[in-house]
Amino acid sequence: MKHDIVIIGGGPAGLAAAAAAREAGARDILILEREKELGGILNQCIHNGFGLHTFHEELTGPEYAARFIAQIQELQIPYLLSTTVIDLSSPASGGVKVTAVSRENGLVEVEAKAAVLAMGCRERPRGALNIPGTRPAGVFSAGTAQRLVNLEGYLPGREVVILGSGDIGLIMARRMTLEGAKVKCVAEIQPYSGGLKRNIVQCLNDYGIPLKLSHTVVDIQGKERVEGVTIAEVDEHLKPIPGTEEQFSCDTLLLSVGLIPENELSKEIGVELSPVTSGPKVNESLETNVPGVFACGNVLHVHDLVDYVSEEAAQAGRNAALYAAGRNEDQGEEIPVETGGAVRYTVPCRICAQRVEGSQVVRFRVSKNMRNASVCVYADGREILRRKRPVMAPGEMEQVLLKQKDLLGVKQLLVCTEE
Repeated sequence: MKHDIVIIGGGPAGLAAAAAAREAGARDILILEREKELGGILNQCIHNGFGLHTFHEELTGPEYAARFIAQIQELQIPYLLSTTVIDLSSPASGGVKVTAVSRENGLVEVEAKAAVLAMGCRERPRGALNIPGTRPAGVFSAGTAQRLVNLEGYLPGREVVILGSGDIGLIMARRMTLEGAKVKCVAEIQPYSGGLKRNIVQCLNDYGIPLKLSHTVVDIQGKERVEGVTIAEVDEHLKPIPGTEEQFSCDTLLLSVGLIPENELSKEIGVELSPVTSGPKVNESLETNVPGVFACGNVLHVHDLVDYVSEEAAQAGRNAALYAAGRNEDQGEEIPVETGGAVRYTVPCRICAQRVEGSQVVRFRVSKNMRNASVCVYADGREILRRKRPVMAPGEMEQVLLKQKDLLGVKQLLVCTEE
């Protein structure tokens, strides 16, 4: 099969990228999705809070996905469902070769001029945490529990402790409570929450669920099924403090301990990954170091709002369409973007000023809670932007808008925080 653009992933990022690519003039697009329907993780996110930026109204996850699925069908963009991509390579002749497998079509090879990586992310499992204790039933990732409750109609347990205060963990604290379970507490190893402030208020405070910061699970009791967990306070090195142990009886432990971008395919084709985000390093066009391979959404870096995913994916789709049409030629040197202060990373991490049209969005996260700080951008040591931020938190993505005229002729950019 030959196509101009192949999009790997039919979640919110893949759908937005496909729609934007078609509107930018790409005629021959194919979406590959491993699940049996489009929409990705949004299909199990039945709570509201989606779409405020994109559609200017509050939608549930399935409603948000349905808007984009309708666009894809209206634009007559073909897609293959229940199709798993197993290999991604860059032939010597140029372009991208995708090998996928499905029950219906068997082994499929797709050759494309450009590819958009939109595979999303996965949850960090218990095995990555080194929690001592037995291996009983009743330990779930928060996303698995969400799928069991919202899509399959099963209640994972009646008495619940949640480890980690990422957004999905906070939302599941509320969801389990609404379904009749008793959530004993949410423990977070860091001294700050990893979720949005609104989720702490709406999912924990409104239901009287305690949030224990600087705490972690140090033991799991039970042989066949979880019978209880032990939680202890941790010091500044994240080590449990002896004597601070607290026992909770429960039959379920939910883990919401971080998301990892799904980049096994990216590695196969030689995409350079960031050690901070575990996602690809990209330029202002969201193009990786492999020509013609673009990345967007949670496979690039974990977002807190799906609206930002759609916005970013649309940019990747447009640029993939330009590349496939041969109009995304090299126009100059790329400026490296350095980080300073509490800024952990930036997307993009390099910018070609000549390719920027008007202005360029730079997204980033900070490594700690900050009050009354400033976000500063320096071009070759000269300050080109300073923005006051009353509050910044690791759980909320920040962004700055850089003007093209401030980037022309620059050799190095620094994005930093100043307290």
